[in-house]
Amino acid sequence: MCTISIGKVPVKPLTEWTFSTRIVHYAGMADVVLVSGSPNRVSRTDAVLAHVAWQLSAAGHATRGIAVRELPAGALLSADPADPEIAAAVAQIATADAVVVATPVYKAGYTGVLKTFLDLLPQFALAGKTVLPLATGGSPAHVLVVDYALRPVLTSLGADHVTQGWFVLADEITPVSGGFELSAEGAGKLAPIVRGFLASVESNRRRHRMV
Repeated sequence: MCTISIGKVPVKPLTEWTFSTRIVHYAGMADVVLVSGSPNRVSRTDAVLAHVAWQLSAAGHATRGIAVRELPAGALLSADPADPEIAAAVAQIATADAVVVATPVYKAGYTGVLKTFLDLLPQFALAGKTVLPLATGGSPAHVLVVDYALRPVLTSLGADHVTQGWFVLADEITPVSGGFELSAEGAGKLAPIVRGFLASVESNRRRHRMV
């Protein structure tokens, strides 16, 4: 598992951000689901998502994680929406106010693991939601994956607003005992992206309450 810390504040691994569909909502709290498309249990992508989850939680929002690699492989490959674990994951997306989707770059695109999950979502699964796309990779040459591979598929799923995404270089995610952590430099670059996402989430929720 990947664990990171921000100063002296511990951050849980992505898989420890509750998968419960029963979340108590307080005034102003958004329900945000973070989806990892990494095929690896210990991954730089999950370290980035854990950092984002901490920022969202610190801002007073509820967070839940979906590690696609932990869903039943057979049900994913056959796109079986009746499988209980698949149905639960799809339901989490359906009830979320916002979604963060992260993937390592694979062959200049997003991973096949993530594709299998996105392919089985309903046609407009992201309607009414704000979505943040993130990618990790070893070369700046892959930075366009966020806007030319990930953003179009999220838009096609009906997202109200796909906010400015971000590509995190592998050099900005450092190995630590038992996993990875986002460096101070990487966290500094990511911070305004998350703030913009949060502002969009708040705006979108206010707009829908007024409808």
